[in-house]
Amino acid sequence: MKLSELYWHRITPLHFILWPLSFLFNLFIKLRKLCYWLDILPSVRLPVPVIVIDSMTTEDGGKTPLILWIVDFLRTRGLNPGIITRGNSDNPGLPHAVTVNSDPMLIGSKTLLLAQRCGDICPIWAGDDRIAVANALLTAHPDCNIILCNDGLQDPRLERDMEIAVVDFSGHSFGNGLVLPAGPVREDLTRLEDVDIVVINGKQKRSVNDHGWARTFNMKLISEMVYNVLNPAIRHPASILRDKRLHAIADFNNTHWLFDQLQQTGLNAVLHSFSENHRFIQPDIYHPDADGILMPEENAIQCRSFAPDTLWALPVDAWINNELQTVIWKKIGDKFKDAK
Repeated sequence: MKLSELYWHRITPLHFILWPLSFLFNLFIKLRKLCYWLDILPSVRLPVPVIVIDSMTTEDGGKTPLILWIVDFLRTRGLNPGIITRGNSDNPGLPHAVTVNSDPMLIGSKTLLLAQRCGDICPIWAGDDRIAVANALLTAHPDCNIILCNDGLQDPRLERDMEIAVVDFSGHSFGNGLVLPAGPVREDLTRLEDVDIVVINGKQKRSVNDHGWARTFNMKLISEMVYNVLNPAIRHPASILRDKRLHAIADFNNTHWLFDQLQQTGLNAVLHSFSENHRFIQPDIYHPDADGILMPEENAIQCRSFAPDTLWALPVDAWINNELQTVIWKKIGDKFKDAK
């Protein structure tokens, strides 16, 4: 169990100390936003439109599949999107391009996943300063005409044309409902009244006051196919692994999700769990007796250089009502009169 789960998803005596800190943190966010709104602090407008996509909690919450879905949509409209991200918040560094060969310990496994899925068609840059990262991306890719900012709801310094907040009801959701550091919520939930769109992942499992929230859309995450890590062109329904001697491997972040997927697809496997954000090495996936080894895609792509031909990746894709495309285009389409 992660340390955060000991107190972010319950109320403990420690919260007598943490709750006042959360109050001050939330107050700081609101005052900072007010300073930018009053032009006391200067904000920056990029030469291209910006869409901010962020989760309301410290977890991804399905944000990564949503970004991939938006990239596909924008490209069908004739646009050339680019993605900026802080990558690994512990060590974001100076602006730099992210590729499939980047170190996941420096950029984060989900940023590496973005590079794996769309790096050839959509440049991805990471770094500490979002504005510097965006400018570096635009300099390196002058054909890029729209920026997707992977996080940043709480950073008003970068002006944006649209905000999309992801709410995850599939897992622990909002935990104890408290703002950092007492809980997993990044900002008071009234923030969902100010964004342009709220995308909900999963079915609501507890009562949450959603009155006044921005327009909401439901997202379903689908994991029905697997592909061979050494030859990604080889893709099959996950059911092909039934009745196989199967080992399933994941880091702690993905263990519960992978277990649920095994149950949903009727796969029997020996489950191996590693620590949070584990850096995989060859002995971790060495199972010569196995007919197949299954890993979540974001873990599997770390093993490309030493993967056996029995290693399969389980990707996640987002399904959302196409009406969301209409809403997004209505918001930003007038900026691209010459687009398809």
